[in-house]
Amino acid sequence: MSDDGRDSGRDSGRDSGRDGGRYVGVRVPRREDARLVRGRARFAGDVRLPGMVHAVVVRSPIAHGRLVRCDTKAALTAGGVLDVLTPADVTPADVIPADAAPAKAATAEAAGPRLPCGEIAPGQQAVDYPVLAETVRYAGQPVALVTARGEAAARDAADLIDLDFEELPPVIGVEAALAEGAPLLYPAWGGNLVTDFPLGDPAEDCAAAVAEAEHVVELTTRLGRVTPYPMEPRGIVASFEDGTLTVWTSTQAPHHVRDHLAGALGLSHGRVRVLACDVGGGFGGKEHLYPDEVLVCLAAVRLGRPVRWVESRAEHLTATLPARDAVHRARLAFDGDGRFRALYCDVLGDLGAHPSNVGISPIAVTALTLPGPYRFDRAGARIRAAVTTTTPTGSYRGFGQPEATWTRERLIDEAARVLGMDPVEIRLRNLVGPGELPYTSRTWLPYDSGDYPAALRALRERVRPPGPPGRSDDGRRRGIGFSCHVEATGMGPSEEMRRAGTQSGGYETAVLRMEQDASVVVSSGVAAIGQGIETTLAQLAADHVGVPLERVRVLLGDTAATPYSPLGSIASRALAVGGGALVRAAARLREKITLIAAHQLEASPADLEIAGDVVRVKGDPLAARTLAEIAVSAWRAWDLPEGTGPGLEERVTYDPPAYTCAFGAHAAAVAVDPATGAVEVEGYWAVNDCGVVVNPAIVEGQLRGGIVQGIGMALTEELACTPGGQPVMDYLPPGAPDVPDIEVELVQTPSPVTPGGMKGVGEAGVIGPPAAIGNAVAAAVPAIAGRITGTPLTPQAVWSALSAETGARDIR
Repeated sequence: MSDDGRDSGRDSGRDSGRDGGRYVGVRVPRREDARLVRGRARFAGDVRLPGMVHAVVVRSPIAHGRLVRCDTKAALTAGGVLDVLTPADVTPADVIPADAAPAKAATAEAAGPRLPCGEIAPGQQAVDYPVLAETVRYAGQPVALVTARGEAAARDAADLIDLDFEELPPVIGVEAALAEGAPLLYPAWGGNLVTDFPLGDPAEDCAAAVAEAEHVVELTTRLGRVTPYPMEPRGIVASFEDGTLTVWTSTQAPHHVRDHLAGALGLSHGRVRVLACDVGGGFGGKEHLYPDEVLVCLAAVRLGRPVRWVESRAEHLTATLPARDAVHRARLAFDGDGRFRALYCDVLGDLGAHPSNVGISPIAVTALTLPGPYRFDRAGARIRAAVTTTTPTGSYRGFGQPEATWTRERLIDEAARVLGMDPVEIRLRNLVGPGELPYTSRTWLPYDSGDYPAALRALRERVRPPGPPGRSDDGRRRGIGFSCHVEATGMGPSEEMRRAGTQSGGYETAVLRMEQDASVVVSSGVAAIGQGIETTLAQLAADHVGVPLERVRVLLGDTAATPYSPLGSIASRALAVGGGALVRAAARLREKITLIAAHQLEASPADLEIAGDVVRVKGDPLAARTLAEIAVSAWRAWDLPEGTGPGLEERVTYDPPAYTCAFGAHAAAVAVDPATGAVEVEGYWAVNDCGVVVNPAIVEGQLRGGIVQGIGMALTEELACTPGGQPVMDYLPPGAPDVPDIEVELVQTPSPVTPGGMKGVGEAGVIGPPAAIGNAVAAAVPAIAGRITGTPLTPQAVWSALSAETGARDIR
């Protein structure tokens, strides 16, 4: 334990406090679970309002075409139908960004409500997109909305709408989109490329380093298109009364939804209130505001009645933004002793029909995190993004980092294979050491703290494979694979990144109030999405103020009552940034309480301590004031020190100066059946550093849940399309039989960036598994190692690689 009370050693999740407190570091039961397990949670689909009606979204059945007829007469006369919205009916709103070129704004599709895409990349072609468009560019794009008194009536009426399209050729696959003569989604652009820019070391410098190196490995890798697939699909209820739009929704970012709704509908921000309900899984897919959700709100405004819409599972596979879907052409240069010299990657991302609310940010984050925890003389990337006639891609847990890890870690294993080195040893030889931190990567990502080699060594000690490597008695081949990553958390860029315009930071504000009964209320703009943030914020407040945990209440999710949050609960930032603001607010509140007590006890503030429900003079328990007495004095302005204002409320904004970087090392043991290509994960181990662990049980749960999603990405999950652009309604997340026992060890290196020392952990689990599993498959069957380049590694994919390389019989 260091002098400031922060432990930088390893911790296996023991039930001990941190920072000398009673709650931080303890496995406090999640307070959210009481209402969840008793059926008292309120999800968006549970909201019921007087006079509420139901909406059904009519979606394009084709991937690309012009809507030439949308006949709603039969639908409008159907029983129970109240309204039908089509592209001709939407209310115009001027939401074209100020920096958009006039030529881009002056399109026929600019007439109706529009949503902005995310951060604008250098030279980016598109800056916003329509809520309803007459030119459809993906199957499932909204073309109309039916509202009726009942959901069944709305569905029946939706089937009566007569649609006719002038079909246009689809473009499936990002490489096909950039091929010469490819059909154009936006003919005015002259191509399908949206942006093309570099990050990190210049390409010519990387090429020179590659040319000088003794060895080079090259791979073209792919990470398949996947979808967040939460237990609870999207849902929204909108009500418009007295000129105010009130929205109940399943969201990760309530203020983000409020801002974009106001812009799309032409309402002032003060007339839009968003209430985040309980969320049955977000995983990035609920970071966005979607066109169909805007339509529901527009219908509520038009009707003056509450309107409800809940996404079906089929709609989730066609309309909720998927992610990943990138092609990487990458080279790793290294010397004969295994020292890395250069890493370069041409990153080509599929944006789908248009840049979504996050723009091309996931692709940029892939380039940003490409070097991972390793040293390189040179590292850089070319970032390209193109449009295709598929559902637009967006956020998903990991946000570009699983893609970077997949490519880098597969290259490293192939480098080890070239040299005949142990894959752990080649990593240890190149990992950034604790004495080198803080360290800025070649792609400008600042690493703040950690001991990467120690974590990897600890992982190696933990791995106990179920059986010997190589061929086993059951005919299957077994192997172990490793992967390491640095997780960028907190959304606070370095100055280099600010100048480059690759990412903008996001502050958080905490409001902390002690009531007259000495209870404490925490108000934050981050959202509860199942990650346990209500519990962990309460733990921080209780410890840092010095009050019992049961006296702390946490308020989240209401844009009319909570402080503004520009980003919400995304990017593993809710506790790192929102908690950082709370820690500073608690310090100020505690200081004011002590100052008032010192005045009333005629003592020095330095001689006082908060113990339970009292503030007392150290060593003299009779010289004390209860917290309630102090709170009453403060709120009623009785007997306060000169210059001290009334009340006990502190409002603190924390704007992180840089990312804080968590770290993980993962290992997977697999068995591969050469007769069928089936891969079974038989064991999984992870060592993770997320700084100060506020609640070990929550952290371990986050890691295990993410690892399961990563196993799905590696082996079974892919949102595929037919050549005509139709989503294939066959999506296979992992089930219980697909998941082995997952062993997790927690390492704690407090962040010097974050007040309280926390780093993010929400996405850590999902980043490493595809690479660890891919490396394990390559280790099990080395003959096809060079073909383990894409996910998912389905039985068909593995069997095809075996057949193409050596023939399945030769491998058995």
